[in-house]
Amino acid sequence: MERVIVIGTSCSGKTTLARRIAEVLDLSHIELDTVFWGPNWSERPTGEFRDAVRKHAESDRWVVDGNHGKALDILLSRATDAVWLNYSFPVVFWRALSRTSRRVILREQLFGGNRETFRHSFLSRGSILWWVILTYRGRRRTYRELFSVGAGAGIRLTELRRPREAHELVESIHCAG
Repeated sequence: MERVIVIGTSCSGKTTLARRIAEVLDLSHIELDTVFWGPNWSERPTGEFRDAVRKHAESDRWVVDGNHGKALDILLSRATDAVWLNYSFPVVFWRALSRTSRRVILREQLFGGNRETFRHSFLSRGSILWWVILTYRGRRRTYRELFSVGAGAGIRLTELRRPREAHELVESIHCAG
């Protein structure tokens, strides 16, 4: 594993797994949300975002996590491995609810200096919880198709269906290293 992309629906645990893989393999870690989001939840212009991702992807050893389709082609063209967190909706929604609650209560600073607020997270159409509900099924379909394409592109593919499998993957990488 030299250039790894970790994909999955929002709140599935991509960043956590990517950090663990990066640590075990001594790879640089790029969180696409950090590259994409600016202050006040402003989106980086597509061209700038793609250029920044391309610059990261040009290096030889990395792990990237994120769902940003605007740059997936760049990452897949360089990736040696793809890990898909294909967890059930109850697992993902519980993670979304837990993570969002923690971030709101602790006022955690996120990418671009942003913070999740109770009002935005629980009472708005822009809520990450609402986003998870709306995008879960479509993202799973998209990733199933991507895995079909990735198999033909020579990318080693790993589909994880339960959180325990992510732990086992990290352990197997650690033991192999």
